[in-house]
Amino acid sequence: MTLANVTSNSGTHGWVFVIGMPLLCMAEQVEGAILQRDGSTYAVMVRSPAGLVTPELLERVAAIARKYRISTVKITSGQRLDLIGVRREDLDAVFADLGPDAVRRTGPCVRYVRSCPGIRHCKNGTQDSLALALSLEAKYRELPFPAKLKIGISGCPRCCGDSRTRDIGIMGSKSGWTVLFGGNSGTRPRFGDVLATDLTTEEVHDLIARLLEYFRAHAKPKERTSRFMERITLEGLRSDLLILIPYIPLEK
Repeated sequence: MTLANVTSNSGTHGWVFVIGMPLLCMAEQVEGAILQRDGSTYAVMVRSPAGLVTPELLERVAAIARKYRISTVKITSGQRLDLIGVRREDLDAVFADLGPDAVRRTGPCVRYVRSCPGIRHCKNGTQDSLALALSLEAKYRELPFPAKLKIGISGCPRCCGDSRTRDIGIMGSKSGWTVLFGGNSGTRPRFGDVLATDLTTEEVHDLIARLLEYFRAHAKPKERTSRFMERITLEGLRSDLLILIPYIPLEK
């Protein structure tokens, strides 16, 4: 099997795998759609901030899946709905039907803010994780950064929002919020470093803004926060952050 670059009759270019005869063409990449393993269909994600969905959104997603004969609808690890198996010729129509609920950016950006039910619903909750998640989602949704960022918020130390293994983790307790940075759950897992504890919600917003500003200015392209922290070290980050936010007591 070989890979060849070919030009179509219309003048467009693309790559094909040559396996004897005939040529098997790979589908094009489309912003906001993720090419699937079969090489011809796509996945389109539906926005559900903090994992919350309304009955109206569920009904619309179900109608779209039936209308375009989409075989699979999956809940992702980021608490979003994924329409899997969308044909290329249906992509524009699916995006149009979803409107602002479609996730259109899949590059290096804030991918999602996930949350547990928090104090609003959970008997163990100590902080309002849903409110914080919704405010952060609205503020940072799909903003570009050197690498993708995932945020996990938990309303208590049981950490059901996977706060310890997200790029930015926020975990509640009776005395306030704990902020972690540099977590990862991939092939090289890493717990995030604890930067500050017992913060108010306003202090969390300030610290996150400074953290993201610092990360954007100093990270290398495609460098996730876990590798970024291994390179600059926790001590280096603390030293620089103390200059930016001396009024927030960072963890020693």
